[in-house]
Amino acid sequence: MPKTGPFEADRSVTVIGGGLAGSEAAWQIARRGVPVRLYEMRPTVMTPAHVTGNLAELVCSNSLGGDGGLSPAALLKDELRRAGSLILAAAEVSRVEAGGALAVDRERFSAEVTRRILEHPGIEVVREPVTALPPGPVVVATGPLTHAALSQHLAEFLGERNLAFFDAAAPIVTAESVDMSRAFWGSREGEDRADYLNCPLTKEEYERFYEALITAEQHPRHDFEQDVAFFEGCLPIEELARRGKKTPLFGPMKPVGLKNPLEGGRRPYAVVQLRKDNATGSLLNLVGFQTNLRWGEQKRVFSLIPALAHAEFVRYGVMHRNTYLCSPRILSPDLSAHKRRDLWIAGQITGVEGYVESSAMGLLAGINAARWRRGLPAWVPPRETMWGALVYYITHADPDHFQPMNANYGLLPWPEAWPAPGSKQERRERLRQRALERLEAALGEEMACVG
Repeated sequence: MPKTGPFEADRSVTVIGGGLAGSEAAWQIARRGVPVRLYEMRPTVMTPAHVTGNLAELVCSNSLGGDGGLSPAALLKDELRRAGSLILAAAEVSRVEAGGALAVDRERFSAEVTRRILEHPGIEVVREPVTALPPGPVVVATGPLTHAALSQHLAEFLGERNLAFFDAAAPIVTAESVDMSRAFWGSREGEDRADYLNCPLTKEEYERFYEALITAEQHPRHDFEQDVAFFEGCLPIEELARRGKKTPLFGPMKPVGLKNPLEGGRRPYAVVQLRKDNATGSLLNLVGFQTNLRWGEQKRVFSLIPALAHAEFVRYGVMHRNTYLCSPRILSPDLSAHKRRDLWIAGQITGVEGYVESSAMGLLAGINAARWRRGLPAWVPPRETMWGALVYYITHADPDHFQPMNANYGLLPWPEAWPAPGSKQERRERLRQRALERLEAALGEEMACVG
């Protein structure tokens, strides 16, 4: 039943899209005392990638990237935690072992986000598609699989043709179906870590697998997808292999740092790593094996990996068309549209790549939609933060060569007044410390708005 009471038409904010960014935006708006109508078309209208009607369903990897240490992904997470991120709070309670990464039980994660959204008295969830921009303050967070009618409407309204790329998801197998006599637990980070199940291949086994991979039949592209390029950060394994026979050996199949106890501690020629996809470890994800092969071909080719000869595939890899906007021409640093100041765009559709990066854009759009409704000036995270650097990039990049961007230290400016860093670690330590200090100072006034 729809909630009633706080949803006066002149006070609420509309959020379109119940993925990571939309859920985060809705949560942040409601936290600031502004009522929200959150529109999610699933399960009324499904997408090629989703399988449930839950909010914040993860359709690719179950990993939210590095956590802890000096990685850029860890810095962004620490910044968003300080800003009260819903997505990271839900990730913590659904966390599974993944070494230095924040990986989650995908079903528990989306269920947790859905529960918190549905239980919030200031959020009304409406299960129907939106095909055109409604009046009043609106946050569009429809993600890479935006409804075709809304995507066309947005492109026409904003005066820009949508850009597009392909994204791909890796297969998942049951742990009990893996031949453990042909696999071993371990991590490239050290012998004392057992975060990944490693499936080794000899040179002969790799060459047989490689030939089958590059000649396997793929799903055909639709006519409208023929001119769309793959995103470099998420290449299908078969596309990576076509770049050279040894290319996978320097990517997801690299054996560096691994010692096979089944072969006297020798390093394998190649390896496929499996990561837990749920809390119990009953499901395993083929790390880096996103693919566009036909399902029957996936079974045939991936079964050539000795440990997966009899694997049970509970989800085959899928690939879908992703779209994003030319944000440098369209958006201001507060993520509002130049052509309509009560319209904010959030999530992956802005041109960021990654779960946490998308959530960061949702968090910022939510903050600013609530501030607009309350008559407050826009707020933007400092450029010296990873969060602010991403925002700066998508709103200031060369619009003629704009491509999706992940969090990385190359986005953070190094002050001319600072001495040159002595090492990569020292550089990251200095940039991280400055980022967190600047964010803490900038968040002071804004967090006072949170109820």
